[in-house]
Amino acid sequence: MSFVHQISSGSEGDPQYVMVDDKKKRRMISNRESARRSRMKKQQHLDDLLNQVVQLQKKNNEIANRVNATTQVYNNVESENKILRAQMMELTDRLQSLNSVLRIVEEVSGFAMDIPEIPDPLLKPWQLPCPSQPIMASADMFQC
Repeated sequence: MSFVHQISSGSEGDPQYVMVDDKKKRRMISNRESARRSRMKKQQHLDDLLNQVVQLQKKNNEIANRVNATTQVYNNVESENKILRAQMMELTDRLQSLNSVLRIVEEVSGFAMDIPEIPDPLLKPWQLPCPSQPIMASADMFQC
């Protein structure tokens, strides 16, 4: 019989050592179980965070797409407005010219003519009641 076997076989019979060994085993099992639960909890938290990252990235992409679409619509409307303003200026110039001709005809003929005044906003389109403000936004401002 070896020395190690003699010591362990001698302590096996002693109730004090058996109780200490049982306590150690129970504590060791309890610690392992606690560590396992802690790892599972940590993994679940990590999984939750990763899911949240995916959801936030998806939401960010949706917002960026909406900003791009809105910016495109704004650019189209702004282009149309520029064309309409140019047409309005051309028509205002024509109206002023026609009114000038009517005034000359009125003076020459002696007949009073009803020449309507050109409304002020038509003469000064850049002073509209609600001036347009450019929208300075793009989807790039949401990218990290």
